[in-house]
Amino acid sequence: MVVKKKTARVEAVALGEEELNKLLASLSVDGCEDEVSQVAQTLQSCLEQTEPVQQIQLVKKAGSQLEALSAEQTDSVLLDACLHTLALVYTTLPAKNPLRRAIASAIGSVPAWLHERTVNSLSSCLSDCMSAPSSDQHPHVINTISACLDGFPLGGRCINKLLHEVLQFHHKVLSEYLHQNSGLAGRHIAQAQLMQSCLAAVKTSMLVIQRNQDSLVVALQAQKDPQRLEDTLGSLLGCYVRILTDEEFIQSVQSTAGMAVVLLIRSVMGSGDEVASVVCSLLRGSVEGLDSAPQWLKQRCVGLCTGGRLPGVSLYLCHGALAMLGWKGALPGPQWEQLLLLVPTMLLDLDVSIKESSTAMVVARVLTLWSGAALDCLQGETRPCPPSLQQSLSGGSELQRRLLEHIYSHWEHPLDGVRHQTRSLFRNLLLLHQQTTNSDPTGDPYITDLTRNLLGLEWHMRGKYGSLGCLVELYGAGHLLDIQPQLPTCLLGLMGDQTLAPYASDLLERLFVSHKAQLMSGAGAGAAEAAAKTEDWMERWHRTWVTPLLHVLCRARLDQTTYILDYFLPKLLRCSPSSLAHMVHALQDAPACSAAPSGSRGALGALMTCLRAARAQGVIPSSEEGLWGALVPLSLLQQALIHKHDQVRMDALGLVCESHRSTEVLTAQEMDLVRHFLPPNLNSQSPGIRQQTVSLMKKLLCRVKDSTQLLQKRLIQERDQDQKDRDQSTLLLYKEFLRWMCVKLLEVLIPGASFSKCLTSLHLLGLLGQLFTFGTGPDVFALGEVVTSAHAQNVLYCVASNFLEVKQLASVLIRQLPPSAVGLQEPERMRRVLQAALDLSTSTKPFDSVSAAHLLNLLLHQPDLHQALLHCAQEQGLDFQPPSPPAQASEKLTLELNTLAVVQFLLRCLQSEVSRAESSLLQAAGSCPLYGRAHCITAVLQHLNTETLSQTEQWRSLVSELIAVCYRMSDVVSPVVQSSSPEGLIPMDADSTGLQNILQEIQPRDTNDFFHSARELDTHQGDDHTESQTTQAPVDTGGEGYRVTAQMVLVCCWRSMKEVAMLLGQLCQSLPLHYANNTTTTTTTNNKEARAHTGLITEEQVEGVGLYFRQQLLQSRHRGAFELAYVGFVRLTDMLCRSGSQALQQLPARWLSEVLEEVKSSDPSSKLCATRRSAGIPFYIQALLSSEPKSSSCSLLKMTMRELIALAMPSADRTTDSSTVPQVHALNILRALYRDTRLGENIIPFVSEGMQAAVLGFTSPVWAVRNSSTLLFSTLITRIFGVKKGKDEHSKKNRMTGREFFTRFPALYPFLLSQLEEAAATVESDSGQVKLHPSLFLLLLVLSRLYPSPMDGSSSPLGLAPFMPFIIRCGHSAVYRTREMAARALVPFVLVTQVPSTVRSLLQDLPLEPGPKIQHNHIHGTLLQVLFLLRSYQTDSHRPLPAGSGIGEALRQRMWLASRQNNCVVTRGAFLDVLMCLCGPKISLLEDGEVGALRPMVLSVLMSSELVTSDSSSAALEPGGTQYLMSLAQVALSACVEVPELWNRPQPTSQLLERLLRCPQYEVRELAVEGVLRRLEEVEEKERRRRPQWLDETTLSNLTSLALRETHPQCLAKVLQVLSALSSSTELPWRDDGKILSQEEVLLHLLTLAETSSYSVELHCAALTLVSQLVVKLVNCDPQGASAVSCLAQWGALVCSCCSEEQPVEVKLMVAQVLVTCAPSLLTSPHLPLGLSTTLSLWRSLFMLLQDEDQEVRDAASDFISNVPAHLLGADVAGASMCPPASLDAAVELLCRLFGTWGQVPAGVLALTEWLLGEEEEEEEEEENSSSRDVAAGQSSSLDEDDFLFEKGDLNLWAEPVQWVKLLHRHLASLVSTSERTRDPGAAWPEQVHQIHARAGAEAVGSQRGLDSLPALPQFSCTMEHARLTLRNQRAALALDVLQRLVERS
Repeated sequence: MVVKKKTARVEAVALGEEELNKLLASLSVDGCEDEVSQVAQTLQSCLEQTEPVQQIQLVKKAGSQLEALSAEQTDSVLLDACLHTLALVYTTLPAKNPLRRAIASAIGSVPAWLHERTVNSLSSCLSDCMSAPSSDQHPHVINTISACLDGFPLGGRCINKLLHEVLQFHHKVLSEYLHQNSGLAGRHIAQAQLMQSCLAAVKTSMLVIQRNQDSLVVALQAQKDPQRLEDTLGSLLGCYVRILTDEEFIQSVQSTAGMAVVLLIRSVMGSGDEVASVVCSLLRGSVEGLDSAPQWLKQRCVGLCTGGRLPGVSLYLCHGALAMLGWKGALPGPQWEQLLLLVPTMLLDLDVSIKESSTAMVVARVLTLWSGAALDCLQGETRPCPPSLQQSLSGGSELQRRLLEHIYSHWEHPLDGVRHQTRSLFRNLLLLHQQTTNSDPTGDPYITDLTRNLLGLEWHMRGKYGSLGCLVELYGAGHLLDIQPQLPTCLLGLMGDQTLAPYASDLLERLFVSHKAQLMSGAGAGAAEAAAKTEDWMERWHRTWVTPLLHVLCRARLDQTTYILDYFLPKLLRCSPSSLAHMVHALQDAPACSAAPSGSRGALGALMTCLRAARAQGVIPSSEEGLWGALVPLSLLQQALIHKHDQVRMDALGLVCESHRSTEVLTAQEMDLVRHFLPPNLNSQSPGIRQQTVSLMKKLLCRVKDSTQLLQKRLIQERDQDQKDRDQSTLLLYKEFLRWMCVKLLEVLIPGASFSKCLTSLHLLGLLGQLFTFGTGPDVFALGEVVTSAHAQNVLYCVASNFLEVKQLASVLIRQLPPSAVGLQEPERMRRVLQAALDLSTSTKPFDSVSAAHLLNLLLHQPDLHQALLHCAQEQGLDFQPPSPPAQASEKLTLELNTLAVVQFLLRCLQSEVSRAESSLLQAAGSCPLYGRAHCITAVLQHLNTETLSQTEQWRSLVSELIAVCYRMSDVVSPVVQSSSPEGLIPMDADSTGLQNILQEIQPRDTNDFFHSARELDTHQGDDHTESQTTQAPVDTGGEGYRVTAQMVLVCCWRSMKEVAMLLGQLCQSLPLHYANNTTTTTTTNNKEARAHTGLITEEQVEGVGLYFRQQLLQSRHRGAFELAYVGFVRLTDMLCRSGSQALQQLPARWLSEVLEEVKSSDPSSKLCATRRSAGIPFYIQALLSSEPKSSSCSLLKMTMRELIALAMPSADRTTDSSTVPQVHALNILRALYRDTRLGENIIPFVSEGMQAAVLGFTSPVWAVRNSSTLLFSTLITRIFGVKKGKDEHSKKNRMTGREFFTRFPALYPFLLSQLEEAAATVESDSGQVKLHPSLFLLLLVLSRLYPSPMDGSSSPLGLAPFMPFIIRCGHSAVYRTREMAARALVPFVLVTQVPSTVRSLLQDLPLEPGPKIQHNHIHGTLLQVLFLLRSYQTDSHRPLPAGSGIGEALRQRMWLASRQNNCVVTRGAFLDVLMCLCGPKISLLEDGEVGALRPMVLSVLMSSELVTSDSSSAALEPGGTQYLMSLAQVALSACVEVPELWNRPQPTSQLLERLLRCPQYEVRELAVEGVLRRLEEVEEKERRRRPQWLDETTLSNLTSLALRETHPQCLAKVLQVLSALSSSTELPWRDDGKILSQEEVLLHLLTLAETSSYSVELHCAALTLVSQLVVKLVNCDPQGASAVSCLAQWGALVCSCCSEEQPVEVKLMVAQVLVTCAPSLLTSPHLPLGLSTTLSLWRSLFMLLQDEDQEVRDAASDFISNVPAHLLGADVAGASMCPPASLDAAVELLCRLFGTWGQVPAGVLALTEWLLGEEEEEEEEEENSSSRDVAAGQSSSLDEDDFLFEKGDLNLWAEPVQWVKLLHRHLASLVSTSERTRDPGAAWPEQVHQIHARAGAEAVGSQRGLDSLPALPQFSCTMEHARLTLRNQRAALALDVLQRLVERS
């Protein structure tokens, strides 16, 4: 963990009064003025000072005076007093106080003649400290001893003098710590403090021993009393040993103790061979080698040689041996060599047995340490390395092999540290090999084989990248490129994967840097040829690295190239900046972006990517000298900024915004480009694109800010007037740009704006406020001046948005806007906003309470809020007197008093509403659900700093009331959420009186319709006659009407529980605690203050809240209720562990033990919920465990896991439903704990046991146990193999090698093997009975996730070979799924090199001829295994099977299995699949000769099969018959369509294809058509025109006949897709029973099919696509006569109907493609072939698709622009790929221009005006709504909006009708103004204008009347209705404006 270094605090000297007086008295001087007296006076002044900085200066002065003392000074008493004062203060100050360092410096500066006296004084003070009885002082004394040895020579002498006493003190301290640790269970904070103190003590004792090693040796060898020192050292060693063997100590302490043991042994015994012998004995745990040690040392070491010691002891001793013994240079003797080789052996043995990830981290670190020590030995050798040692350390040795296995099993470890250490170890092993062999690297077979093996591994193994990087570093990139030349392309292909991109880019960087260096060194021979050679090697380097990069950037999908920009491209440009010119030149010469594959960025996008990366790296010159060095034309950049692809736009924006210097001045061109970019890009649905946009704009605005400061500074300093004018002009441009941006962003925040646009605008406005402020004062930009009151109100109304993020951003922004614009300080406006907030807090819509909370938080900062509250209280009749702030109150006090007042007001409201709910929950749910008020209270309290409150008594009282009302709320609603069926409210809890009362109230007495329709209540009358099932509001004007549904009651209840939990959690977490501790902790400093802490919440209240949460979590049934109670409980448990109260610290441990006991003793009668995955019990235990500090020993987690695993394991006495309840709970709790990411790697040691419990749980006869075991197993699979990283269930990304798996979970090896053996014994199907072992599926699923690594050792103890026979035997099961799973599980266990031999042996097990005893299950299982192995080999190997494998021969001998001799069609089909796998592909796995011999045999089987002989119906009736026919069809397709040239069939292929197309089984027909379609997609357009041989007239006729006759929808859809692919290049012969159909007949048939096939999306799309192609073809043939075809209007209507919002996305995508295709011939044709009306309908459909909610649909429709004839568009637009908003604008402009081309301007203007006004149907519907609203005008909100609790609103969240209307109006106005005056528009013209004018006028009046009838601030109370009416009003106003202009022109 990285800890930020804290700045040391300077504190003054703090001595007791008596001690201080004594010191001052000893320093008093009687008028003497000698040098000593001056020192004394200085020190006296220092002690009297209270300012620490002054004290430091005086101490420094005293040090200078001491340094100047001469030896003649005889006043020894005063001098000793001075020295004693310094020593005493030094030993008193805390460790990191700078004053202590100043005193150490002063003491160190005394002259040499004073050293002895100084040491005596310091020793005396230190001795007094060590003899102090208080254990509180121990950490301080340890720190003082450590400080004496830290660069303080006199301190070191002092320690040396007191050596024995210091060592004794350390022994005493460590003994006390060992004793105290046993009594701190559950007190994590105290335990953590103790561990830190213990670590400091061990480290300091090591420092003492290390610094005084010579003195120790002398003292031990002295004749005088060495026994005393030996006893002390022995006792200290005993403490170290106890720490090492006590698992309650954390690893860092134990590891340090291991080093201390070795250090003490070395210090006592020296560095000879005997030391190595003793350490070897300790590592082995053997007493044999201890004889050379002194007797006292041997006695203490025996404790480490016991048989049952913890594995960690050996690990920490290994670490100690490597860290504390000297390894540089020659080894002293053979025992040292033995020790050097013993350490890795011990560590590798430990590696298999350890479970904790943290221990694995230590093992990895110590192994790397060992490799470094071994290198030090070899590199420092002056004599040759001993041959035995050289052989052991060289590559290929047994030790290296084992170390490599360790690397391969840990290089994908979940901990970063382990992976990093593994890579370092690999590098050191390569260096060791280099040191021991000294051979030529290029000819070293070991290195070559290692490289080949690494490159042969799968690329999803992240560990291989680091290892290859080490090889590049040591042997150069050329070494790898020689072995695999395609390596750059391969690595670039991996950059699309987010998990692999960082690794691939790091390896790529190492490769291209190394390659460049190698090429440079190879080319640097002669100076004359240097330039030519540079060009040559640079060209070669570009070909290797840059060309593949550009290819990928241009042609790959955007999501595959994102990380190239992030990780790879900047590194490449840093390595070779000059390559940019090469990239730009290559990309500008590339074909246009339209030629790139769909979904790729094309050459333009690639160019932007390269330029952006170069600009960010500073490779492109500054834009001040011209736009980026004129590398790219401005028009190209403008195209890129509105490009269709998101990432291209982002790269272009990055090019504009990013800069190498933050002070680079923005040019006018750059600002214009941002203006061009911003409007069409604000409304982006993609969160990633919004985030990038904001991030890039922030960089731009930071540039503006930083460059503004530079310009302002230059204006002051600059003397050149021209430069000053230019700078002033730039500042004016900045001001204009920022104001434009501010206004543009504020203008879009209007009612009806989309969520994404609001979000982006608010983010950007927030940046403007953050960087420039919205001030109105004399600021350089004064952005506040452009913020109008209307702008501010729109921002405020954003708080009413349904989206939480918009609310939050708007709340933050509103505080930054000028208060005068916001206007909240005006009393009337404040009251209205406050009333709106209070109304929203009682809304039945959950998101309204969030809006209320944000509004209240805005009002908290207003000084006059108490008056508004008082006014509201008087209106509601509440007895409430808010505290009024004093005059001139500070902002902090105002905030506190306002918060207090608001909380008190809300509390009074809540109390009265709870009282109402207690009498009628139904009325509460309908009128004032409680959760809104509680949410507002929580939100208001969150913004309060509770540590500095002034009104403490009022707050204490308020907290008590809040807790009480929370409990009351919970009591009201808990019967519902704790019922057995809370969601449906049909519970079985007959004994719950409270619940029965609620049900009695909810449910009508005569019917159960309540659960299906709303129930209305009248609050003033309670009799039965008021109950009504109608849907109209009650007419009684004196009451308030509610519509209450069961859903509303439930939501009221669970949300109230949620808010209670959040409020209680907030109170406990944020309020200061009131407590008193009777005892002090043992590790605190000398703080003698009283232990009473005043606060606002008491210990009793906190414990009460904890018990409340316990009840809710253990008894709630509703998931929402207990999940959110868990959130509150987590807050509480976090607070408990960190609180100062000892009683509260121990609560989690107590609660945990209580709940575990309750779980153990639970049965069906228990209150604990045994269904619903144990409901809240796992959450309760999760919260308690996750609060345990990660750095602690995790004793609670270990205890809990042990108990739960014991409960989860099956037992003989648990076989009934009642006796298995604890087991079910345990399995469910374990599942939750394994899923909890906060437990991190601490849970990994228990994975093996959890997996065993899950697998064994499947054998239980009780369903509940099996169900919970399934869920646990699924969780463990995810925990072990990671979250699924793709759609492929069997993806290799979620797998690991068997070695790695069993190394991390060694206990699973014997368990899985024994379970598989047991399961495999039950699958034999000889008896004909189906026996399915319960755990077999799980075992095969786990094993299928493992695979062998080619690097695994053949003699590995954890090899996968023992599993193979059992998996093969599982393939004999009578269950089909088991056979398939066994085949899938076998594949990973067979190495690629072993596939041929395994396949041959499996085939040889098949019978050579039919016989009576044949088991077809065996045959089928074997064939499946062969098939899966061959497919895997085909995918992974990319090379044919080796010659002479015998596979072809074995298949030919068993060909009867594919023929009719075999009466089982399932095995026939499987054998055909195997043959197809070998014979079907163009590049076969077999040799040409073998496959040539097989194919004729396969053909003969095919030609004699049921498929060809027309008796397929009989075969299809058998089980598996259809699958068999499809296998035959695959062979037939390969022979007649896919690769007919390879099969050499003499007969025409069309006959075989005809058989397939006429087969009675639709599956076969569908497969055949799919094959044809796939083949057509592969064939290029030119080849299709030539028509392949198999696609003859007969086939075409069969296909068209099938299109007319096929009845199966999917099959028919595929046929129509084939015909669509053919229709563009081939004239289709449409025949029906020999009759040739006309074009019109075909069109009618297909149109009818398209209209009636909406039940099948695929068929509907295929039919409409084909008919559209035929229509386009018809029109192209005869544009003038096309209008005579009657069905064209019908086609147009069908296309338009497919564009509506409710259509499936697939349909809309298809229509978009149809319209794009039709653009040149139908939509933009000058002949108007469809007539104006139909053409306009199609245009409107296009506009609808361009505004569709689905981005894919919009993008598909935006391709329209690139298909429009170039002469109709501007030069900058033609052929460009544009984003949907820009396309929409360009399309409307184009349509207006086409009206002129068609000569239809008047008709066009009227049509567009009607679009502007809206559809009449919509208006009529809205009119009805309006009239019904007028009736209910007096109500607070329309019932329309309260019909549904969770309101869906508009379906389209992206479209913005207001913006669409404005766009239409702008182009209409332009069309009217630019068109010629209409001379003779026709007789109907005035009448039509008059009708539209009348409609628009009525609309304007009606919508305005509706707006006027809405209540105050309708934006909050009826948001949707207000937005709807505003839109209608605006539509009408704009339509009237257009009509007015039209009248003026005519």
